Amino acid sequence: MPSPHWQPFLIAAPLIAFTPGANQLLSLRNAVQQGTVDALVAVAGRLSAFLLLVLATAVGLGELLVTSEPVFTVVKWCGVAYLLYLGGYMLYRSRAAGPPDAPGSPAPDSRPPRRTRRQLTRQEFVVALTNPKALLLFAALLPQFVDHAAGSVNAQLIALGVAYLAVEFVAATVYAGVGGTLNSFDIRARTRRLLDRGTGATMLVVAGGLVFTHQ
Repeated sequence: MPSPHWQPFLIAAPLIAFTPGANQLLSLRNAVQQGTVDALVAVAGRLSAFLLLVLATAVGLGELLVTSEPVFTVVKWCGVAYLLYLGGYMLYRSRAAGPPDAPGSPAPDSRPPRRTRRQLTRQEFVVALTNPKALLLFAALLPQFVDHAAGSVNAQLIALGVAYLAVEFVAATVYAGVGGTLNSFDIRARTRRLLDRGTGATMLVVAGGLVFTHQ
């Protein structure tokens, strides 16, 4: 059976997966807001999107993204638009939640209305699918670990992609675990608002970075 270059891949994959990004921040935030279990269920949306990207890469659509400037531009601006919307929404909600708690005041019920797991999963899916950097991860990075002398490039790409999904899930579990730990402390409303603001601001920064990203 054709074998890709596993050793360098298993070094690079965790470095990429554990680097804070839009989806990892969502896992952290979802776990803080609603607990570890809901956050991990939502990760299914991200993994589903990544699986689609792996299959697209295997059938050659990834190469089209890398080589076609119009296709890359459309995907890039879709990602920018959604990240701007998501970041703006988080910042708006953190402001709408009211002023920070006054020193010495009793802590109000700081938990926002719960969202369904379907909503969280859909959000993870859309963020993953519209992030050009995620697309380029599979379109440009995975082929570097393929052993072309072994043949069956598509089979190797799928094997590498599935392996990356496993690494991604481990990273998401770590982020969700950290968020779940914070959730168990029943943190104050101010801390939750600060988390929303930080996540929202990060989404805007990522969107700004994508604006200046070239093919």
